[in-house]
Amino acid sequence: MTRLVVGPFNRVEGDLEVHLEVAEGAVTAARVNAPLYRGFERMLEGRDPRDALTITPRICGICSISQSVAAARALGAAMGLAPAPAGERVAALIHAVENAADHLTHFNLFFMPDFTRPAYAGRSWHGRALARFTAMEGSAQREAVAARADLLHILGLLAGKWPHTLAVQPGGVTRAPGAAERMRILSSLRSFRRHLERTLFGGPLEAFAALEIEAALLSWGRGDAGLFLEIAADLGLAGLGCGAGRYLSFGAYPLPEGPAFAAGTWQAGAPVPLDPGLIREDLSHAWMLGEAAHPSEGRTLPDEEMREAAYSWCKAPRLDGRPMETGALARQVVAGHPLARDLARQGGVLARVGARLLELARTQILMEELAQGIDPAARFMVAMGPLPRDAQGAGLVEAARGALGHWVRLRGGLIDRYQIVAPTTWNFSPRDAAGVPGPLEAALVGAPVEPGETTPLSVQHVVRSFDPCMVCTVH
Repeated sequence: MTRLVVGPFNRVEGDLEVHLEVAEGAVTAARVNAPLYRGFERMLEGRDPRDALTITPRICGICSISQSVAAARALGAAMGLAPAPAGERVAALIHAVENAADHLTHFNLFFMPDFTRPAYAGRSWHGRALARFTAMEGSAQREAVAARADLLHILGLLAGKWPHTLAVQPGGVTRAPGAAERMRILSSLRSFRRHLERTLFGGPLEAFAALEIEAALLSWGRGDAGLFLEIAADLGLAGLGCGAGRYLSFGAYPLPEGPAFAAGTWQAGAPVPLDPGLIREDLSHAWMLGEAAHPSEGRTLPDEEMREAAYSWCKAPRLDGRPMETGALARQVVAGHPLARDLARQGGVLARVGARLLELARTQILMEELAQGIDPAARFMVAMGPLPRDAQGAGLVEAARGALGHWVRLRGGLIDRYQIVAPTTWNFSPRDAAGVPGPLEAALVGAPVEPGETTPLSVQHVVRSFDPCMVCTVH
């Protein structure tokens, strides 16, 4: 048996180490280590509750709006305050813009560059991958960065700035868009659609979103998505990094009529209603002190002695005792999309990345609907009023990488406890007290390791299909 330490996987924020045991050319066990402690939850204790709206977005510069929306909804729940319906729709649009930009960035800058490596030089597609996705030089990357910048202009209009906006509040949004802003937003969305249809998908978004089975996806054959699907078929990415088939979504983009993408879970090939009360954070293999607890009762108490039984600063969230995978695949499976459910039968690298492409197409359509529905005469904010002295609330949302939850408890008008469970906390969690590995740890088992590889390509593909963001993991 050989032991390898792979990392830090630093194309995105934060550090990550993956400890592998390898035998007979394949991974037999994996332990995922988040080696950085930050302690945002401790920073919030004793503060004015409104400080959470300023501090939690600083957890991450990639999904700061996700953190902002979760904090606003947690405080709103504690206050018993529902946002103005028009403000809730604009908050959903703001959030969707960030997630769409994240999906585009992940595909072009984080995931696809791995296929430009010299080890793939003999493949028929390698020259095209080099031309499109070579770091700092690929034409696809330049085009994606420009399209992303144009899309983010919407956040300048609605959120004031990005990242770390204060526009999303418990009562709605601070910006009341007028008719001129509405037209500029629609213009930016038309431009982004052009990029998606000409470059990424090579065809109509509606046609891609209408695909229903894996075979139809693999035969798409157009745009950069088609290149990825050709690579996926050649390398067998459908069967690489397969998950356990348990998926969790808190429901994406809450609207007055319900979330745009439904909340729930998918287990044993069937939908199961979500009960957030069944979430527990296991600390047995984390450098944290305390007992397993629901986030509303949890604390963040670092174990400075770093006991030997633990190997990560990441806690191990479980739903009814089970690890759950979260992300675009989970969202689209729970939402009932037939292609996502077909992909989930294996649930490997192809499924996760294919689902992000599917969701990007569907999110663009959603953003256009939300922008068309902006009514400049509507009320976008409900006044917060006085803050309660003793209360608690939860804000459950969906970041690009998956389920994000904020739980706040107020005592004497100040924050007594604040707990955050981020998507990468779910996906990159360590083992629990029963020895059950987290989703990534389990998905890495069986990944092939070629002779002489110290950073196996297969492992990189699996890790990047989950899209690590370790600063969110350890907040």
